[in-house]
Amino acid sequence: MSRIINLDVRPLIKDGIEPFDTIMNEVNSMDSQDQLIITAPFEPVPLEGVLSNQGFEYEVTDIGDGDFEVIFTKL
Repeated sequence: MSRIINLDVRPLIKDGIEPFDTIMNEVNSMDSQDQLIITAPFEPVPLEGVLSNQGFEYEVTDIGDGDFEVIFTKL
C-alpha cells in the first residue's frame, strides 16, 4: 500500500533551518509508489535534481504567493 507523506518546509526555512536532512530522512523511509509532497517558499530545483537521480519523478505546482508544491513519486 502506498503512502502520501506531506512535508511543509516553509516554517523550517523561515526559522533559518536547512530542510535537506529532514527531507532525506523521509525519502529514505519511502517504498515504491509512495509519494512525498513538499511545500516550499520557492521551487526546490536542486532537490528535484537529486531525487530524479535517485529514481523519482516529480510534478511541480505554483500554489501562489511564491510558494510551490512538488509531488515526488518513487518509481
